[in-house]
Amino acid sequence: MRHHELIKFAIVGGTTMVFDLAIFYSLSLTILEEKPVVAKVLSGVLATVLSYILNREWSFKNRGGRERHHEALLFFTISGIGVLIAAAPLWTANNVFDIRANQENLTTLVIVDFVLNYIIGNLLQMVFRFWALRRFAFPEQTVRIDPDLVDEAAEEEIGHA
Repeated sequence: MRHHELIKFAIVGGTTMVFDLAIFYSLSLTILEEKPVVAKVLSGVLATVLSYILNREWSFKNRGGRERHHEALLFFTISGIGVLIAAAPLWTANNVFDIRANQENLTTLVIVDFVLNYIIGNLLQMVFRFWALRRFAFPEQTVRIDPDLVDEAAEEEIGHA
């Protein structure tokens, strides 16, 4: 079961990463060109909403035991921390090392942003979020029963009788 959750979590992560990436570049190459960290935070927040829906209804579908509002509060708190973790490498590069001042080539800037945001930042936040979501938002204390699995089990039992 653990590997199934990890695979589903990774698929959701890949999907939301593409969603995040499209929003980030749409903003950072247009209206938020001078504020890439703001673009990253906005794209991260929107991707987090999508991630909650997909993780709740698919990745961690059979976990739970918490009331939905409590689960959502934990998910968005953990994911908010994850957004900040993902934005940290970009913030550091721009505010500590002033990387944008030294780049005149748009292609190089796009590549640097991608490496900072979607490789380094996402890897850091993914490790944190998987651990924290399984531990706090979707605990294994009480397992939710998937009605589809119950129906399949009942059909198998009837078939064997």
